[in-house]
Amino acid sequence: MSADQMLAFETDCHIFDGCGFPAPGLHSFIFKPMFTIGGFEFNKPILLALVGTVLIVGFFWAAFNKPKLVPGKLQMVGEAGYDFVRRGVVYETLGKRDGEKYVPFVVALFFFVWVMNLWSVIPLAQFPVTSIFAFPLGLALVVYVIWVGLTFKKHGFVGAFKNFTGYDKSLGAVLPLVMVIELFSNLLVRPFTHAVRLFANMFAGHMLLVMFSIASWYLLNGIGIAYAVVSFGMTVLMVAFELFIQAVQAYVFVLLTCTYLQGALAEHH
Repeated sequence: MSADQMLAFETDCHIFDGCGFPAPGLHSFIFKPMFTIGGFEFNKPILLALVGTVLIVGFFWAAFNKPKLVPGKLQMVGEAGYDFVRRGVVYETLGKRDGEKYVPFVVALFFFVWVMNLWSVIPLAQFPVTSIFAFPLGLALVVYVIWVGLTFKKHGFVGAFKNFTGYDKSLGAVLPLVMVIELFSNLLVRPFTHAVRLFANMFAGHMLLVMFSIASWYLLNGIGIAYAVVSFGMTVLMVAFELFIQAVQAYVFVLLTCTYLQGALAEHH
């Protein structure tokens, strides 16, 4: 199947028509470029990322551009979202004194990830940007650079080395082995797992939504209509479940970010 046949309603294939089930696959994540500039292909995920960024910036600008002592509805929603991340994630992990300076970054990260996830259930968009590995990997690398830089700034070269390797002389003979494992885990595995956790959940969720959507259309013929109703019901349930997962994954991503920052700021003993 070509990339142009990603969704069931783009085909005329139904059960009992002599055609096979147009199962979703990796082609569901491949999009033809809208245009190309100097070898750079601008496609649907990039468009959704840009539109999402504009919407987030526009929302917070509208909410806080002219703040009022008695907030309006938009300002109230903006304050609630901002305060949720500040108090529920940053303060709980880093504390108010150390965490205040990182609140804007973590708030921006949370809402960006959430909106990129949310595109999956938005009509016409119907695609989670974070199911393309490059996007969560890029975000994870930004966090990684900040975390590593902060660790060196806070502890110096020797202190940072001890921080990354989990140096503890009380471990005795196993210390060298522990240091190698910790160094590999912290500097190589951590950014990868940070990105994969978000990517894998959004990838799997989108595949399930596409599969049940296609099945609903494919079964819409003869006696298959009864099964199509069941499949459509599963699609609705999956959308509701995805809405929950999308928010949870954004929360987990920034919670891990704050945990890494907390480790960089912690005093090593």
